[in-house]
Amino acid sequence: MAPIHAQRRRLSFPSLVALTAVAGAALCAPAAAQSRKSAEAENQQSSTEQRGYGTARLAVVSLGDQRVTLYDTTGAPIMHGPVSSGASPNDTPPGIYSILQKNREHYSNRYDDAAMPFMQRITWTGVALHGGALPGYPASHGCVRLRNNFAGDMFELTKLGMRVIVSRNNMAPTPISHPKLFKHTPYQGNVAVLTKAAHTMPMPTEDGRDTRYEGGPNDPPELAARMAAFQAIAAAKRTEAVELERKATDARAKAKQLARQSANSKKAVTTAERNVKRATDGLAYAERVLSKATKPNSINKAEAAKTKAEERLAAAQAKLEAVNAEMAPALEESNRAEEEAKAAETELQEVVAAARDAERKLSPVSVFVSRAAKKLYVRQDMEPVFETDVTIVDEDRQIGTHTFTALDFEPGRHDLRWNVVSIEGRKGNEPLKASGMYRHKLNASVPSIPTDADAAAAALDRIEIPEEARARISELVLPGSSLIVSDEPLHKETGKATEFVVLLSGELQGGIILRPKPKPEVQDDYYVFNWGNFGYSNQPQRRQAAKQQKKKYNQGPFPWW
Repeated sequence: MAPIHAQRRRLSFPSLVALTAVAGAALCAPAAAQSRKSAEAENQQSSTEQRGYGTARLAVVSLGDQRVTLYDTTGAPIMHGPVSSGASPNDTPPGIYSILQKNREHYSNRYDDAAMPFMQRITWTGVALHGGALPGYPASHGCVRLRNNFAGDMFELTKLGMRVIVSRNNMAPTPISHPKLFKHTPYQGNVAVLTKAAHTMPMPTEDGRDTRYEGGPNDPPELAARMAAFQAIAAAKRTEAVELERKATDARAKAKQLARQSANSKKAVTTAERNVKRATDGLAYAERVLSKATKPNSINKAEAAKTKAEERLAAAQAKLEAVNAEMAPALEESNRAEEEAKAAETELQEVVAAARDAERKLSPVSVFVSRAAKKLYVRQDMEPVFETDVTIVDEDRQIGTHTFTALDFEPGRHDLRWNVVSIEGRKGNEPLKASGMYRHKLNASVPSIPTDADAAAAALDRIEIPEEARARISELVLPGSSLIVSDEPLHKETGKATEFVVLLSGELQGGIILRPKPKPEVQDDYYVFNWGNFGYSNQPQRRQAAKQQKKKYNQGPFPWW
């Protein structure tokens, strides 16, 4: 060892500098090359992912493989890429979602104003798809992170209401044909085109939300006229609503003015009515005293008191009649104005509802059949339409969770082409944690698992939908419509301005359960409606996070290290 130490001591300072430079060059060259390879791989992946762009109908997120795949109207994959889903305890729960909101430039109001570019919300409690860092494993607080360039490309292809399926495995849709899948039938209501401009009139939507069907090359001939008619009806009703709103505002202002003017009249009538009641009570008391009197002197006094009470009552009643006669015209006018204001507001609400109903019929319909509830629910444009009971054969046996999506019309026909994606929960020998079960390179291609169409068809065989409900749904069904069949009940996340949310009960749901309730005062990150607490509590999670932060930054002699 001594010679070696001696040799080291004999190295001069310039020699050390030279050796350091050589070593640095040797290390930097592979790092730079690796960086170039990563950039080239990402660019190459982006270009391959962009091949075959079309209208998106469905997105499938595989938690086990940390991958997402987007499918078009033919059922073929048009984009696929890596993701980073929620890490425990904020796992992204397997289930069925849909896109509820889109925002190109979004910042989290919960996690240090973190950037969430190309945000596509799938729950109003803060779970979304967005651009972000991809470490190669689950790392988010429940969201599904995407590569930034991938998130931007996907953002351009999707529409609000598009179904997003989160699965344990990389399940792929399979074409399916079944007699119980809905077929488009001509609408039986009045769809006469009201104006010629309706064919080209842009239809405004509330809050920038737009789930309308944009049409396709295989549409039946009458569909364009039908859609234009609904658009014209909605536009006409909204124009009518503007006039009715002005009318209702004027009626309400007039009613308030007359109510203020008649306030003294109402006060005078109220005072007169109160005096009549007092006089009536006084007479009743005098009659009770007279009935109990036994001595002549007591009887005389009681009779005298009764006479005075009768006189007071007669005077009060006369005063009330006089006040009513004097104040009647003003009160009648005020009451009439109040009734007219209520009638104007009712008429306005009816017209607005008619406009919304016509506008809603421009969007695909969503149907959910729950074995747990034995119910069929229908939503359109993120609003409930109706629900009904259904019969499920052998109801005690599980039916599975299947999502059937209407892709497009068959050329020249009213029939729709459908595909199906089935997802299932944890098997007995599988780990409870579904996120990141398998390890793949970020740019690796992951084979998909085709859905068993026979099993999905067997599930449809067991469902008996009332004919009236089937006929009503068939009038509303369009490409992009979906039918969800599941053992699960309707989840609490299905509230205002949502499509159906179905979660697999046997899976971890931390990313949903740990979310705090929506805050209506923060309109950028939550929907403006306050739809309850859902039984969630964020206090334990926040206390735990605060303790972790304190522990992280206050240990050791250098707390900032």
